[in-house]
Amino acid sequence: MRPIGTAEELERRRRRAVQLVNQGEHPEDVARFLGCGRSSVYTWLKLHREAPEELAAKPHSGRTPGLNANQLQQLKELLLEGAKAHGWRTQLWTAARVAEVIRRHFGISYHPEHVRKIVKRRLHWSSQKPQKKAKERDPVAIDH
Repeated sequence: MRPIGTAEELERRRRRAVQLVNQGEHPEDVARFLGCGRSSVYTWLKLHREAPEELAAKPHSGRTPGLNANQLQQLKELLLEGAKAHGWRTQLWTAARVAEVIRRHFGISYHPEHVRKIVKRRLHWSSQKPQKKAKERDPVAIDH
């Protein structure tokens, strides 16, 4: 399974592992520190000795993202305006509402579950649950 990270981050980790071992650290300690397998460290050391250019990670294959970095920034700004600014009665953002904003502004249709992943992984926002307050609550009694 491919580790999480861009090709540049993965290459940086490999080169850091080689550097640490060359500075005298034990490969098992380096593996624990970098969060990888011990055998990976040994593989990277061998690659470094035989062909240092092989430490470069290959770019992740797969479909290019539908929203580029500029569009993600625009989406973030749109979401910060609030849901009411986009025609909904409440300020609550749901995955379906965000998917609709993406469709309206960028012409890209996403399933709401995929929108959750975009918001979490690419915008680094977390899901929030609105606090519910009882209609019968008495603020005076609470203050007392």
